[in-house]
Amino acid sequence: MTSPAPHRDPSAIDQIAEDFFAKSLELTPEWGVSLGMPGYETAYGDYSPAGTTQMISLLRETLGALANATPVDAIDEVSLDAMTERLSLELEILFTGRTELNNIASAAQEIRSIIDLMPQDTSADYAFIAQRMSNIPAAIDGYIASLRDSASNGLVAARRQVSIVITQTTDYAKDGGFFDQLAVSGTTVDAALQEQLQAGADAAKTAYRKLTTYLQDELLPQAPAEDAVGREYYSLMSRRFLGATVDLEETYAWGVGELDAIIAEQQRVAEQIKPGATIEEAKRILNEDPARKLKGTDALRDWMQGKADQAMADLSGTHFEIPAPMDRIECMIAPTQDGGVYYTGPSEDFSRPGRMWWSVPPGEDEFTTWAELTTVYHEGVPGHHLQIGTAQMQAATLNSWRRLMCWVSGHGEGWALYSERLMHQLGYLDDPGDYMGMLDAQRLRAARVVFDIGVHLGLEVPAQWGSGTWNAENGYEFLQKNLDMSKGQLDFEYNRYLGWPGQAPSYKIGQRLWEQIRDDLAAAQGENFSLKDFHTAALQLGSVGLDTLKRALVK
Repeated sequence: MTSPAPHRDPSAIDQIAEDFFAKSLELTPEWGVSLGMPGYETAYGDYSPAGTTQMISLLRETLGALANATPVDAIDEVSLDAMTERLSLELEILFTGRTELNNIASAAQEIRSIIDLMPQDTSADYAFIAQRMSNIPAAIDGYIASLRDSASNGLVAARRQVSIVITQTTDYAKDGGFFDQLAVSGTTVDAALQEQLQAGADAAKTAYRKLTTYLQDELLPQAPAEDAVGREYYSLMSRRFLGATVDLEETYAWGVGELDAIIAEQQRVAEQIKPGATIEEAKRILNEDPARKLKGTDALRDWMQGKADQAMADLSGTHFEIPAPMDRIECMIAPTQDGGVYYTGPSEDFSRPGRMWWSVPPGEDEFTTWAELTTVYHEGVPGHHLQIGTAQMQAATLNSWRRLMCWVSGHGEGWALYSERLMHQLGYLDDPGDYMGMLDAQRLRAARVVFDIGVHLGLEVPAQWGSGTWNAENGYEFLQKNLDMSKGQLDFEYNRYLGWPGQAPSYKIGQRLWEQIRDDLAAAQGENFSLKDFHTAALQLGSVGLDTLKRALVK
């Protein structure tokens, strides 16, 4: 077990960060729910243009204070670097005037999904949920106001994204759906809450129906058919998700080469599974192997939990430091059916553990372990659970913004992909089938680099994949060839890439930058380099931009 970090007196920069953290929670109380903090159980932030104005003021105020601050130690230097980069970029993004609407990460989903993180055990828990549902109409009204303001400046999400969100919000609002089921569950716990819960459910459904009507009648007719966002906005989003500035053309070319190399390695492994087999034939053999099949979501959850627990036990104290209370992860089947796997961090005090969620599309009831083992390592240990838990354990040295609020996708998802490859190097994916699954996951992420940058920037299609320039249509054909998943999952991923530019490539690009930082540090330290020490030092910094990470570690 690692020793507790030595106490460190908070600095002036820490106080600026703490003030920003506290004021951000006031403006966005949903953060408090994510962190499991008391006092934020029922409120939503202001989703209207007035709320954006408040956030702009807070960002300016904080950046002004940081500009006049002097670091007192190396921790302060990283805090100053990370906060200046993150907050300045967020200000740039807010100044675009664009209100996000997409199939996965916009207020349309998040107003509902925050309820998934609320406790649902006691009468008090459901009383809070009833109040939160009753507050959804004001949140939705604010969001509609921001969408309308954005549209007045000609900034409207693509027609494809608006149409998908209409489908989602219609589902949220249906009678007998999510909100009504929540009310029934709460009434089972405490019958006295029935009227309050049903009133909240009715208010939430009415609000989502209002949003659906607005999207259908007002926003959809204004929505452009073009999915690509163009270079200017894409560059901003790339910086948001990486915390680094990269040459997009060079990165695109690297992605093409990486994809080719992964496919060649898959072909080599296919030969191990059956001499002379193609990649597709090898996968069929794996899919037909009864020993590699799971039937039903209960079996999927139990298998995930067993593999996650085993990795935790094996790696703790050998390759990583995994002390209590972060030595516990909970595997869950998500209440939604959107597709995808994701991780939610523990509450600040770890009373709510870190959780791995599997959102299973409707009708899917059979799962193959060879394809999914690498995902368990990605989301659990040594992936997100280790990364996020380690940061949260640094209360003695890191301010709250560093530990709890700052999250950079390229850092986080790049680490998780780095972890998948590391588990192969440590021998956990030696089985050819499991290794094929890891390569398939890496292939998916490399294909996303090619697709995402190629489509949004309108780049040339490589000769091995066609001709002309990328667009949504030939991009879908390309994904079909490289993403081995069900049609429901493929459609979800495809729409996600089109609607959330720059996010999907941050996984593979983030992995590339993590590996470059490790290799640069190893070259600088020579025989004194320790991989375990590198992992510990890097993760104890918390989630920061990858340029900040490099400046902090490679002197």
